[in-house]
Amino acid sequence: MVFFSRMDFSQGNLFGYIEDLQELTIIERPVRRSLKTPEEIERLTVDEELNDIERAVYLLSSGQDIQGTSVVANLPVLMRQNPAETLRRVLPKIREVLHVAGVEMQLTAAVSFLTVLQDESVSIHTYSHSFLHIILQNLEHRDAGVSNAWLETLLAVIEALPKETIRHEILNPLVSKAQISQSLQSRLVSCKIMGKLAYKFEAHIVKREILPLVKSLCQDVEYEVRTCMCRQLEHIAQGIGTELTKTVVLPELVELARDEGSSVRLAAFETIVNLLDMFDADDRSQTVLPLVKSFCEKSFKADESILVSLSFHLGKLCNGLYGIFTPEQHLRFLEFYKKLSTLGLQQENGHNDNQLQLQTLEQEKKYISVRKNCAYNFPAMIVFVDPKNFHLELYSIFFCLCHDPEVPVRYTMAISFYEVAKLLNSGVYTIHKELVTLLQDESLEVLDALVGHLPEILELMTTNGGENSGSESKLLSIPDLIPALTTAEQRAATSLKWRTHEKLLQKYACLPHIISSDQIYYRFLHRMLTIILTNNVLPVQKAAARTLCVYLRYNRKQEQRHEVIQKLIEQLGQGKSYWNRLRFLDTCEFIMELFSKSFFCKYFFLPVLELTHDPVANVRMKLCYLLPKVKSTLKIPSDKHLLQQLELCIRKLLCQEKDKDVLTIVKRTVLELDRMDISLDAFQKRFYENDLLDQEKERQEHLLLEMEQLEKEKQQSEGRSTNVNDKIFEKKRRDNKTSSVLAKSMTLSVSGSSSGTSAGKEDKKSKLVRSQSFSTQALHPKYSNIDKCPNKSSATGYTSSVSGMGKSCMLSFTDDTFRTRSTGNSGNATFPSSSSLTTSRNSFNSADQKNNGNKESQSRKMSIKNRKSNP
Repeated sequence: MVFFSRMDFSQGNLFGYIEDLQELTIIERPVRRSLKTPEEIERLTVDEELNDIERAVYLLSSGQDIQGTSVVANLPVLMRQNPAETLRRVLPKIREVLHVAGVEMQLTAAVSFLTVLQDESVSIHTYSHSFLHIILQNLEHRDAGVSNAWLETLLAVIEALPKETIRHEILNPLVSKAQISQSLQSRLVSCKIMGKLAYKFEAHIVKREILPLVKSLCQDVEYEVRTCMCRQLEHIAQGIGTELTKTVVLPELVELARDEGSSVRLAAFETIVNLLDMFDADDRSQTVLPLVKSFCEKSFKADESILVSLSFHLGKLCNGLYGIFTPEQHLRFLEFYKKLSTLGLQQENGHNDNQLQLQTLEQEKKYISVRKNCAYNFPAMIVFVDPKNFHLELYSIFFCLCHDPEVPVRYTMAISFYEVAKLLNSGVYTIHKELVTLLQDESLEVLDALVGHLPEILELMTTNGGENSGSESKLLSIPDLIPALTTAEQRAATSLKWRTHEKLLQKYACLPHIISSDQIYYRFLHRMLTIILTNNVLPVQKAAARTLCVYLRYNRKQEQRHEVIQKLIEQLGQGKSYWNRLRFLDTCEFIMELFSKSFFCKYFFLPVLELTHDPVANVRMKLCYLLPKVKSTLKIPSDKHLLQQLELCIRKLLCQEKDKDVLTIVKRTVLELDRMDISLDAFQKRFYENDLLDQEKERQEHLLLEMEQLEKEKQQSEGRSTNVNDKIFEKKRRDNKTSSVLAKSMTLSVSGSSSGTSAGKEDKKSKLVRSQSFSTQALHPKYSNIDKCPNKSSATGYTSSVSGMGKSCMLSFTDDTFRTRSTGNSGNATFPSSSSLTTSRNSFNSADQKNNGNKESQSRKMSIKNRKSNP
């Protein structure tokens, strides 16, 4: 009873159930139809004892279309294996089948014939005898796609054919195929073939046998033929030379430029632009320039179809005709470009209030394309007006294009931004604001386009940044750069386009050459560490890890370096997640690539070895792959104890490893480690170049440490002298009666303190100057060179240690861009260094001031004690 009470047998519900069942039946039908019947399977079955040639002949004779198509696709393989039998038995069958073949087999055959030619399976004579006739027969196929496919094959074949074969097999039949009585498809094919033949024959043969056909096709009754022939005139002109071009081709172009068909006029205009280099000054001024002016005038009035093409070629056109322009014409073309650059924006900006009308979607797309082309031509227009006149003539257009409401326009400006910056050179400071604008663009496509050359752009702006390009005020040249960079990274991080994020992080490795070490430490370095710990995309994590290592390498303060190293070891190497420990090993690879051997041995060697006890097999496996690189950082005998630790860990792995995959890799790694040679402290012939690099890096590191220490002492001495002057000034205010005495004592105290340490300060001053000059050359090499030496490693280091590390370490801070150059037979090497950023920075962060607070207070106490002791 309960069951029947819950069921509803009303008529509506019953029909609903029936409809559901019918839908299920419909869903199953395609599955049933897709199954092959036994008869079909029997027809598709081929005797396995047949060889490749016999099977191909059988399938072409009695097989289905799909089997025949597979044979045609396999033709290049058959030609390589057995060319004689393939030509004798298979190719005739293919020729027969192609008469009735469908589109798919025809397209496959065109590609296979071209592949046979490219593979050079047979001689060109055999190919022309066996394959050329089949290609020519199928040129006029009723399907346009098939005809074009065979035409592309023929044009490629013409490149390889001898002249006599071309004359008899192609050129002679072409005379009849190009006649007006032939089909439209035949005449179109003839146009394209003649454009190719112009390169193969001498000018007098082209003039006698080809040019009459060209003139005839230029006067064809069908606009498609005239358009096609017009586009081939460029190739014909390049084949016959400048003299025949002037007397034959140019008059035809002039006539076609006045054709009634818009597509013909467009083809004539583009051909004229592409042939500008072949016309002399008279032809340009008397023939080409009037035509171009006519095109420009009609583009806005009667012939908008040419507007997009005109905007695309305008840069090439203006620079090609630059020498014949009068000042008035120069200004007219510049104004025309400006008008095109804002086409379609007047109504939005309120400049065209009297002509408010709805634009069609097609017009809007056309105007967007025009502005995009103007953005593409912007570097050419800078050359046209001269970079010196950029701010006066083109900056307003540059601003509009960078703020264009359409993404394609801004995207094009972002791509060409680097070219613009290079052209402006010392005037690049005028486009700082637009750089920041594009960095903050809402579209990630624009950001991705800009980031491609971001390091080069920033370098140009810091080295050629006008008045603010000095070494002490790099940040002043681009005041909003850091917020724009951080905003761009955060927007890329929150999007789903991880490749853009990865690219951005890779390019941010250039920042040590652009902004100060403190700014990088507080605004970017910790962000990189956060990305490594929290991001879920492996390429992004690796990019952040490498950039972090670059930041660490160029950091100027030991305290900050030590803090970052400790965080890497604690949060990555000793992290709870095995994923973080894997990223720690990736980071160690970058450390070995960018830093010296002693840096890695001092800070990361033992933490890496600790991962041999990791509970996760993947971590131990990755470590095993890394062990050869780890061993290469050792130097004997100074690192003998580390070598013993490495050997001990390997023995434990061999004895205690239970995972068979890891054990297999361990055994393979042991064999590789046994074959490795270890560097010695003394120079060796086979490591001579690396040892020289290592020695040079060690000298550089000592200079860097010395420079840092001397800068601290200099700051302390400046602070101490300032405190003495302040105290004396306060005492002078309290005791006006003895002001003269105080002034004398102040002079004596200052001069005494300076004279008492004059000898030591002179020595320190010379060291500081030497260190600063070194820093200018070695501390900031070109960012592009960082990626060029991944296999370079060296050993040198610092003598300081990090608290809480549990082991002695040496900190390396090197320049991996040094290269050795052999000088004759002497074996000496020079180390050219890249020059860029300066060593001193005038802008300090508040955090740095807090760190120096205790030192200043101590100096104040010392000065008070001195005053009390010497009243």
